Amino acid sequence: MTERKNGGTPPWAAAVRQGQQNHRFDDSIVGHPPTVLSRVQRLASLPWLASWMQQLKSENKSIHTVRSYLISAKGLASATLPGEPNLSDSAIEHMNVQIMHKRIDPNNGRIDVWMQSLSHLAPSTVHARLAGATHLLKWLGYHIPDHIVRPKKGKHLPRPLEPDELTRLRAVAQISENPLANVVVTVLLQTGLRVSELCTLDDRDVNVHTLSARVSSGKGDKDRMVMFSGSGAEVIGCWRRHRNGRRTCDRDAFLVNSRGNRLTSRNVQKLMDRLADDSDIPRSRLSPHTLRHNFATGLLNGGADIVSIQKLMGHTNITATRVYLDVTDPALREVYNRAQANELEELLSRERDAGTEDVAEVESVEDADQISIDPAELA
Repeated sequence: MTERKNGGTPPWAAAVRQGQQNHRFDDSIVGHPPTVLSRVQRLASLPWLASWMQQLKSENKSIHTVRSYLISAKGLASATLPGEPNLSDSAIEHMNVQIMHKRIDPNNGRIDVWMQSLSHLAPSTVHARLAGATHLLKWLGYHIPDHIVRPKKGKHLPRPLEPDELTRLRAVAQISENPLANVVVTVLLQTGLRVSELCTLDDRDVNVHTLSARVSSGKGDKDRMVMFSGSGAEVIGCWRRHRNGRRTCDRDAFLVNSRGNRLTSRNVQKLMDRLADDSDIPRSRLSPHTLRHNFATGLLNGGADIVSIQKLMGHTNITATRVYLDVTDPALREVYNRAQANELEELLSRERDAGTEDVAEVESVEDADQISIDPAELA
């Protein structure tokens, strides 16, 4: 334990008063020197960015995760302490591992300056930035300091399309002049694919005979099988006939644009925007991920168990699948309807009982009138 000085005052407090918060506290104050992993020592003279990217690749991080982590790492590394000059992106990227190890030491206050620059961002974005910084720090032998507070995220439930919106979308997709419209909407609704998985789908992986498709190198570099129905097979067959008549540059791709190139995520979203306009659905309400939500809620409404849905959607953690239970759970709906029916039946029963009592009272009065004695008879 660090020895106290100055009449019981912690040494770090005195260091703050002397302005040492602008650089790394002495080892006597922190209590131990910075831990340098053998990995850092071995890669000390190599560029940190290329070395770290190789680590992310070995962990099978998705393209989107790598992009998010890269933004976080560059943001943290480029944060400047008082008196430091601003560094260009090129200068930061070409730092070696040893210099980067010293630069982002959590004890020098750089991470605090960086966190302040994130204060205007949404909580979910801050969490994403911290995830990237945490990975980089851990790779270099550090940990996120305990005083770093993560903002609380609100609970936002998925918003699938309403039944009437879904009906309009299907109708518009079927009559669209764009031959991609019907096949994209149908495949997304029947398989629950992510848009990246849809675009990377190869034609040989879609089997209309077994009514299934093989997703290779999905999120987390995992393979899985998805299924579609007979109606989906018909739509796929129609698309393939059209595809074979197109000039195809990428012969492996299942979906190609008008130029014959493999479809991109941006192509799909532009298609969603046009379909949204034609279906009288706000553009903000329609995306490939929205149709993935509809796939999950449709399975739940049909009575599918949560583990099967997890496998079909390609979720690593079942917690990601359980969120749909908050949207639509057939079991909860059945309990709710039964409770409402019981309450209504009880109310009607009370009303019937009250009506019976009124009738009985009336009948008792009439009976009393019938058996009343005429005074003339007594005379």
